[in-house]
Amino acid sequence: KEQKALRCPFHGWSWELDGTLKEVPCQWDFPTVSEETHSLQSVRVGEWGGFVFINPDPDCEPLEDFLGDLDRHFQIPFERRYKAAHVIKRLPCNWKLAQEAFMESYHVVATHPELMPAFADANSKYDVWPNVSRAMSAHGSPSPHTGLENPDPSAFPDKKAFQSFIHPLSKHLYKRLEENRVEVSLPSGKSGIFDMEGNYIEGELKSADMHMCNWVGGKIAPADEDMPMDFSGVSAQANRDEAAQARREQLRPTWGDKVDEISDADLTDAIFYSVFPNISPWADYNPIFYRFRPDGDNPEQSLHEVLYMVPLPEGAERPEPAECKFLDLHDDYTEATGLGSYLAKVFNQDYLNHRAMQKGIKSQPNGVAIFASYQESKLRHFHETLERWLTSETPPKSKKSQAAA
Repeated sequence: KEQKALRCPFHGWSWELDGTLKEVPCQWDFPTVSEETHSLQSVRVGEWGGFVFINPDPDCEPLEDFLGDLDRHFQIPFERRYKAAHVIKRLPCNWKLAQEAFMESYHVVATHPELMPAFADANSKYDVWPNVSRAMSAHGSPSPHTGLENPDPSAFPDKKAFQSFIHPLSKHLYKRLEENRVEVSLPSGKSGIFDMEGNYIEGELKSADMHMCNWVGGKIAPADEDMPMDFSGVSAQANRDEAAQARREQLRPTWGDKVDEISDADLTDAIFYSVFPNISPWADYNPIFYRFRPDGDNPEQSLHEVLYMVPLPEGAERPEPAECKFLDLHDDYTEATGLGSYLAKVFNQDYLNHRAMQKGIKSQPNGVAIFASYQESKLRHFHETLERWLTSETPPKSKKSQAAA
């Protein structure tokens, strides 16, 4: 039903959609009320990529100045995309903490070991500009933590993503027995059984990596139980070439031979941006788009939004946007089938950290957190920018050209 006016349900006052005062019952009893005095207050709005930005400060700078040269980083504007998936997950931590794991690859070695055989985490590239930052992590090359030059397919013994995994550093074997039941074996032969959060059940071995137990023993969509995990391992470059070409062929029915002009990095690497204060679009050929929001006025919780913004070919009809799937605190990301099991299980690993992060941030003896000099430069940039906005008498103004490629 089309909304034609804004009406207060208490006394029946109403306003036009442009905010102009429309009707006041018994207006004779309000001699000081008029269209000039009691129309709704206007706020500044801006639009980028089909997203509407609202700023309650009437003196704020134009959104175009705030974003700087962000458009230069996207060959496919968001106006030419559609929402193929939309998930909102409630998290047990503040929104600022929630988005930190999505700003860097430094945490991969501890939280996402399954990525290390073919994901360059510790040698990622980071850039910061006044209101925008970027991270770039190469796909197909092993983590520097492994000491390997080429990807290691033996980390997945049965060539399946979720059934078994050999930790690249500890060499512990994690094997799925059934949902919520994982067998962990050491090279020495010592073993134990654990649940999906790494809690001990039985056996000689008493402790295990909770993130790996979750990866192998957590929930999996039935269709993805045997998802293959196979890469050449011949060389990092061969693996990247193979992945890029596979992605080109995947896109060719939609984009035609234009895909041959796209660089391998654009097709395969993790290139993700953070736009202050709370959105994170990924580069052109990865549809991921994050938004992090407070959960009402509860500083102990937040909302993590995941959208898949899929590009449309020239002249293609825009599909209907996907319906939003809401997941509460104890719901599993895999329940949002639109995400696919792989990314959902990566998110589940991050979720294991959130409650402890919220508690831990309050235990700093001097109230100050430390960040890595380079690998967490995006986090430092975010908190320094936030501090300037909170402490300045007038909001910081941006230079128009702020995001060089």
